[in-house]
Amino acid sequence: MKSVPHPTRNSFTACFILSFLLSLSPALSLAGRAQSLTADEATAPLPQTPPEVFRFERLPVAGGAELVTIFGKLNGTESDDPSDSEVPLVSVLRDTLGDSDPENDRLRYVWMLTHTRPSLLQRSAAAIPFLYNRVGNNPGRGQRVPSPILDLAATDQGVWNGIFWMAIQNLLLDPQGPIVKASTRTYRRNTSDYHKAHIMRALAVLSVYEAQSGARPAFTETEAREIQARLGLTEKMLGGIVDDIYLQRVYQKQLSSTRDVRGHNWELLRQRAEAEGLYFEPLELPDGSATHALLWVARQDLETSAKRRFNARFLNISSPWNDTKLRNWKGYTETRYFDADNRQVEAGADGTRAVELIPLALYGLDHPKIPILLVDFRDSFNPKRREASRRLIEDIARNILLLSRFGDPYYFLGRAVYDFVTGRRGADINQPSRFRAYSQLKLLLSLNESLAPQLRDEISRRVERVSLNPLENDRDTELRLARAQYAALVDYARRPDGLPRQLERDRRTEMTPLVHGRADQILFRIANIASLGLYTHREKQTPQILDRLALERKIDYHTRFLREVARTDALIEVSWNIDEVRRSLRFLTENGATVDEKMPRLAARIFAQTNDDITRQLCLDCLRRSASTVARNELLRIHNDPALDARWRTLSAEYLRQTRPAERPGPAEDTKAIITAVGQ
Repeated sequence: MKSVPHPTRNSFTACFILSFLLSLSPALSLAGRAQSLTADEATAPLPQTPPEVFRFERLPVAGGAELVTIFGKLNGTESDDPSDSEVPLVSVLRDTLGDSDPENDRLRYVWMLTHTRPSLLQRSAAAIPFLYNRVGNNPGRGQRVPSPILDLAATDQGVWNGIFWMAIQNLLLDPQGPIVKASTRTYRRNTSDYHKAHIMRALAVLSVYEAQSGARPAFTETEAREIQARLGLTEKMLGGIVDDIYLQRVYQKQLSSTRDVRGHNWELLRQRAEAEGLYFEPLELPDGSATHALLWVARQDLETSAKRRFNARFLNISSPWNDTKLRNWKGYTETRYFDADNRQVEAGADGTRAVELIPLALYGLDHPKIPILLVDFRDSFNPKRREASRRLIEDIARNILLLSRFGDPYYFLGRAVYDFVTGRRGADINQPSRFRAYSQLKLLLSLNESLAPQLRDEISRRVERVSLNPLENDRDTELRLARAQYAALVDYARRPDGLPRQLERDRRTEMTPLVHGRADQILFRIANIASLGLYTHREKQTPQILDRLALERKIDYHTRFLREVARTDALIEVSWNIDEVRRSLRFLTENGATVDEKMPRLAARIFAQTNDDITRQLCLDCLRRSASTVARNELLRIHNDPALDARWRTLSAEYLRQTRPAERPGPAEDTKAIITAVGQ
């Protein structure tokens, strides 16, 4: 019988390894108060009207759909042909069922056209443990149809696939030994990060496009928020099973959180830069949102501030004041002009002074809690060391020491305390991955016109060095692949055996709940899981069932709208278009949606939140036509509410009397009790 290692010994070993790794991290100045010295403030130029950098195209797809593609004018790219600056970025398939009614439309697939299948070399490198570097670009020989990054009509599929592969990893692969465990976990981590990075980029493109002034909408407001909410939820383990009714709330929460984080990091970085005598410059996307910021130092200040103290907290770079590399700087510089009030002005104005600025660092403002260092112009290894610190600790603990957060309480406690301290103290070590900030930075480098071409190329080159993922490609390769993959996607959409056939299969799968009950659907799901996805039940498509599918989509559209209306706290006629509310209530009542037990509760809630007579009448009609105990209880509650006008109480009692017990399911005793109560 093999001896089992004592848990305390493993814990001490983990603590020793963790302490050793932490000793390799840069020293952080956490003591002492901030200096009160304020630098000459470099105010950024006044923002101008953002240029139109996006447009969209609609490509009809046979069978009743359209492929909507957003193109971006990437002025940050260098090309002899001006038309080459326009690059297809994001494509979305909208299933319209062949008509012009938006109420039965359904969004299907989302493609981020820079996301491609990795090459064999990239896949092999992605499975090598402790390889935190790129190995080259995907040659992209031949045009291949890209894989969608998200299926909006089946977002739960990603959740179940993730749980399935997690079980396979823990039950089958991990017991095979440390080599197999480390390789498979490393590969899954790299593929997941690569996928998430492109999802974040697609989210950034759609967000900027929606906010861009003058842009014609490619999607309705509801569709745009649904896409962005679903893309954002992919970061959550169970985000794919979030109900559609919560998507609007998720979107608003994501938007509010992003603004709060950016504002916090903006002010934190600006104040720290001014306190240290540096120049702060935000970098904006075309919609005016600042996602990154540059810090500069004036060459003149290097001579006059040689003995000045430097507090690296939040900045996480070495002191520029006693750096001989900066004194002999031969790299990129910019000369800017300031007036007597330290405001940036154009060259040649009266009373201006020229200031030669040297770039020090570039930061991301979307990272939680602290501005995240992305580029250090003096030390390229500094950001990479910080980026790799978290993965290195996790890989050693899990793959070598065989520790986990939930399997070893000592390790869990140590990591929790350390993460809390570093997060609260602004330590840019062992922080969550920067792939979101880097993904947005790649987009910003292509869209921001204020950056000089030489500075843009310098930043791009340094960003590629920081990348930890062997599956990543550089910016120029991604743009080339985006054009090639879009051409392949268009060809696939035009082929009868391509996207039209895939769309038909998806519709036939969607028809299954219309024909089969809950028990049959569970059996079909079990068969799908047991066959590893090879079997999927699909119904035969007929004109009758296609019409029923269109009706079910409309019912779902109006139900979702009313559920959102019912969540408001104010009067409905104040917060919503009351005509739209009436139309949805009328449609659901006339098309048999009252059989759903949720509909009576929804109608009763809307009745209580409005003073509009027509809307209240429609709510009572909905309750009258429903054949459920819930509807009868709601009518009885309205009848017994003394705060209501007598006419509504009388009408609810009349509706209860008119409906015969035989028409309503449920115990006869309950029906008699309700009618007796109304009579009294």
